[in-house]
Amino acid sequence: MSQQTARRGGAAWALVITSVAGFMAALDNLVVTTALPSIREDLGGALHDLEWTVSAYTLTFAVLLMFGAALGDRFGRRRLFIVGLAVFTGASAAAAMAPGIDSLIAARAVQGAGAAVMMPLTLTLLTAAVPAAKRGMAYGIWGAVNGLAVASGPLVGGTLTEHISWQWIFWLNVPLGLALLPLARLRLAESHGTGSPLDIPGTLLASGGLFGIVYGLVRGPVDGWTGSLVLTGLFAGAALLVGFVLYSTRAKNPMLPMRLFRSRAFAGINAASLLMFLGMFGSIFLLSQYMQGVLGYSPTEAGLRMLPWTGMPMLIAPIAGLLADRIGGRPVVAAGLFLQALGLGYMAVVATPDASYAAQLPALIVSGIGMALYFAPAAHLVMSSVRPQEQGIASGANNALREVGGALGIAVMASIFASQGGYESGQAFVDGMRPALVTGSAVVGLAGIAALLIPTRRHTERQTAAAEPAPVLETASR
Repeated sequence: MSQQTARRGGAAWALVITSVAGFMAALDNLVVTTALPSIREDLGGALHDLEWTVSAYTLTFAVLLMFGAALGDRFGRRRLFIVGLAVFTGASAAAAMAPGIDSLIAARAVQGAGAAVMMPLTLTLLTAAVPAAKRGMAYGIWGAVNGLAVASGPLVGGTLTEHISWQWIFWLNVPLGLALLPLARLRLAESHGTGSPLDIPGTLLASGGLFGIVYGLVRGPVDGWTGSLVLTGLFAGAALLVGFVLYSTRAKNPMLPMRLFRSRAFAGINAASLLMFLGMFGSIFLLSQYMQGVLGYSPTEAGLRMLPWTGMPMLIAPIAGLLADRIGGRPVVAAGLFLQALGLGYMAVVATPDASYAAQLPALIVSGIGMALYFAPAAHLVMSSVRPQEQGIASGANNALREVGGALGIAVMASIFASQGGYESGQAFVDGMRPALVTGSAVVGLAGIAALLIPTRRHTERQTAAAEPAPVLETASR
């Protein structure tokens, strides 16, 4: 069982520390996108160099997530959380002070590595600190903060670049990280996983496979899907992941036990998460450009107009967490995904080169409510579908699948956009964006169907989740 020692702070401190840390890691996925022109003006570099300032973070983050979670389970979750936070904070300062594009790319890669260790442990540390009966609302707030970070990355990056300088998209992390480090040491309880030795072969297979897949997805829209390196990455990555699955079914102490996927709860929520991020990331990637490049808003103006979408999780997600405690996570997550799909589809219908804000507002509100309803119960479903000592690796696996989904979403949406439209005019952009948004809507709708396949959970099982030695599932298919 998971062992906790030195409970030095309560649930409130754990919620603040893990939410802020999760916000920092999630924000840096997209915060750089709107700052690329300013970075190129200051540091130079070709187009592919600028793209690597985004890709370097995505690659190391996605590849090392499960390894970071395994390190925390083995050597102490609080200890490794602090290590990851320190690396992330230091790399943020290095990125802000980068004298050239190559050093910025290197700093971004180190940032991603730190985030990969830190991010999956936020949920396990929060779960250890919060009583089972109150986890729904805690996950709601945590999910709201992380959802806000994902959706507001382009706004934060654009606003800081427009009004101060691009360096501040990285400097922003430094005071937050420095404040969290002593708080994490003093206010978080230490906990461990199973205590099993590190699975070196599994780690190498999973990391290599994720690297190949994410590299191919990130570079595909840029280098072309028939490029030798892209094809090599995709096929080699897929082969290594197949090898990882085969190895993990036979290994004595695998990093990710394949038996977890026999649980409909674990398999269903992970499928829904991958599809949700595929549809949402790709849509945000295009909509942020549409607001600025076609409708003519500044980054700040675009961000303010997207608040009904990006800010809604702060209002709705805590309520979603409470609902999940009362009626179970499955109906809340499914409803959120279907609303998100409806919002994206509606945006595809009303988008024109001169669309009024009033025409877009219903889509933004519906999408915001949908995203908020998804984030909190999804975290709850992931953590309640496995044994307490396996929650670290479950969180790492879920975050890794989200990252792969996000990278795949941007790749798919960019390819659809390029085949149907372009940047030549506002109408050309809309012609490319519409089918991409329709695709995103359909994918998120599939995520809602995947969520409906998750079994229901009885009230008594939810109350005893933390104490049961057997896997705690959203049990009993009905």
